[in-house]
Amino acid sequence: MSEENALAVAYLEEVRRNFRGYKRLAEAALAQLDETEFFYSPEAESNSVAVIVKHISGSLRSRWTDFLTTDGEKPDRNRDQEFETSQGATREQWMQQWESGWTCIFETLACLQPADLTRTVYIRQEPHSVLQAINRSLAHYAYHVGQIVYLGKQMRKGEWKPLSIPKGKTAEYNALRPEDRKFRPPSKG
Repeated sequence: MSEENALAVAYLEEVRRNFRGYKRLAEAALAQLDETEFFYSPEAESNSVAVIVKHISGSLRSRWTDFLTTDGEKPDRNRDQEFETSQGATREQWMQQWESGWTCIFETLACLQPADLTRTVYIRQEPHSVLQAINRSLAHYAYHVGQIVYLGKQMRKGEWKPLSIPKGKTAEYNALRPEDRKFRPPSKG
């Protein structure tokens, strides 16, 4: 295997690991929220966790369906509607869309080959290398997962269970053997 090919293989493995890690982080935050908190919006211009879940789901489906062959902004996507709370929508419905979107990205990433990284794909008719499109999505979803975690922490306050090393506990954490640490970076599995 050439050094260039080995680097591309390693990049694709790392990208898959990162997307899985962000999905797990979001779901650990979501698991701490009740139905009311899931739909709560701090003010009119802010997004609820439900709206963020809806938006991520719509983006995942649009960007990652037929990733190599069609524009990442699908004609049937209504991005603006993703930021509206649908009357009668349930958390279960949004979470089904969430799972569907993540399934789409993971299936697509599993099929990508090292040579695909330099291919051109389009998002809103703008050309991107596959590598650029992947990095764009990774940054986008990380941004929104951070919003979910932040909103969760604000709503749950003292009841929030930390999803990383708790504040003021870094030295204690570092003193532990890696196998004894409660908080670990996402696994490569």
